[in-house]
Amino acid sequence: MYLHVMDTVQFVTRINVGCGSSPTQEWLNFDGSPSVRLASRPLLTRLLDSLGLLREENRRFIAFCRGADIRWANAARSLPVPSGSAEVLYSSHMLEHLDQREAMQFLTEARRVLREGGIIRLAVPDLRRMITDYETDGDADRLVSRSNLAHTRPQTILQKLRWLFVADRSLHRWMYDAESLSLLLAKAGFTRVLVQPAGTTAITNPGDLNLREREDESLYVEAQR
Repeated sequence: MYLHVMDTVQFVTRINVGCGSSPTQEWLNFDGSPSVRLASRPLLTRLLDSLGLLREENRRFIAFCRGADIRWANAARSLPVPSGSAEVLYSSHMLEHLDQREAMQFLTEARRVLREGGIIRLAVPDLRRMITDYETDGDADRLVSRSNLAHTRPQTILQKLRWLFVADRSLHRWMYDAESLSLLLAKAGFTRVLVQPAGTTAITNPGDLNLREREDESLYVEAQR
């Protein structure tokens, strides 16, 4: 499917960006977590762990990355993929971790790597669903907690160092409903923007792509390059 030459991947067809612990088989999988880099740096990993800078979730993901073909990339800056080389770009529960400027940079980069007519599929937490649930149960604390927009500031030196070295992957910087995400894709230059029900896609032969990933909290939007 692809040939790795130096730091750039050539002849790509399908990409999963921000795959986390759910890479798609036979796709090119990228993630921006420091754990992806630490997976190939066992000495540094042991040092950080001995200093108490790794949480259990970090250790598990590092171990997972060692056995998975996941490449590191900062999606808000650039993807090491040639322009027009991908027919599909998928990203699940990654966009909400970017601020508005970073989100537009990611979509611009996604549009660059997709070939003409290529499809982008995004899955994000559904803000409207959260608000509908709040209107039903009236639980403001649950709403704020589910949004992941509010976090406790690191207090101790150890907590601050953890934040610096391994970051907090749960922090959300923006939230979307179907309309706002569709408008964002159109603003980025994508066409034929369509909200898809779980399990439905315009992608031809999606293979092992999980079309119902985190179905209980997600909305899915697809668009064309």
